[in-house]
Amino acid sequence: MQNHKRQSLLCPSCKKLISISEKKCPYCGTGNPAAWWKNTILTRGFNNPYLLVKWIIGVNIGIYVISLLLNPKGFGLALNPLTFLSPSGQILELLGATGKVPIDAFQRYWTLVSASYLHGGILHIFFNMAAFRQLGLLVSREYGVYRMFIIYTLGGAIGFFISYLAAVPWTIGASASVCSLAGALLYYGKSRGGIYGRTLYKQIGIWVIILFLFGIMVPVINNWGHGGGIAAGIGLGFVLGYQERKKENVFHRLLAGGCAIITILILGWAVAVGIYIRFLG
Repeated sequence: MQNHKRQSLLCPSCKKLISISEKKCPYCGTGNPAAWWKNTILTRGFNNPYLLVKWIIGVNIGIYVISLLLNPKGFGLALNPLTFLSPSGQILELLGATGKVPIDAFQRYWTLVSASYLHGGILHIFFNMAAFRQLGLLVSREYGVYRMFIIYTLGGAIGFFISYLAAVPWTIGASASVCSLAGALLYYGKSRGGIYGRTLYKQIGIWVIILFLFGIMVPVINNWGHGGGIAAGIGLGFVLGYQERKKENVFHRLLAGGCAIITILILGWAVAVGIYIRFLG
């Protein structure tokens, strides 16, 4: 009977076809590319920017659907497009809305992470996820997928912490995290220079200006969170570095893994508590 044991695989980092016996990828230099822990569902997601972006969007949509299903008065089917399919404030609070009130009154510091996955309506999540898909893939290309997820997670938390310091009472949405990606791209474009760097810096700069003007016209927008996210993204871009200057390393992988574990635990806890209080409490 013939042995059809696999002799080749796709490098988990660069996706080039290589021999399974390679100790180091000849294309990108990834060490021990055939290791089982580099080829699991989770690590494949981190090594594939398109898959990781889909995962994050999927989690956002999943939490949004849960927030609608937990609504005590049913779906918010208002004719106003800004409040159409809107979860109640009570449910958003249970699932981890952040701000001055949740943190000071209830010491819910973990909401600095959970709030990035909560949205107040269909348009809210649509525009945030559309912006995230575009910026997330761009940051993944220039920084790598691990650093993209680090910036998304920590940048959003820092942005919300700054809005907490500014005494914003309640806030939700992925926009602080999305703005941190924009901040990282601003740093990259300015630092890299050249035609591509200057063009990218200009394009992201225009996006930031439009966002700022929109925030002035719409009073419910958390401008502190947006500004804090942009500042956090610039700082994280500087500290973490980008691909052209520093390839992703073990530190980035471990930090991204830590961010993923913390996010999963916090969202799992928030959903479990929300379901318990809504139906059993």
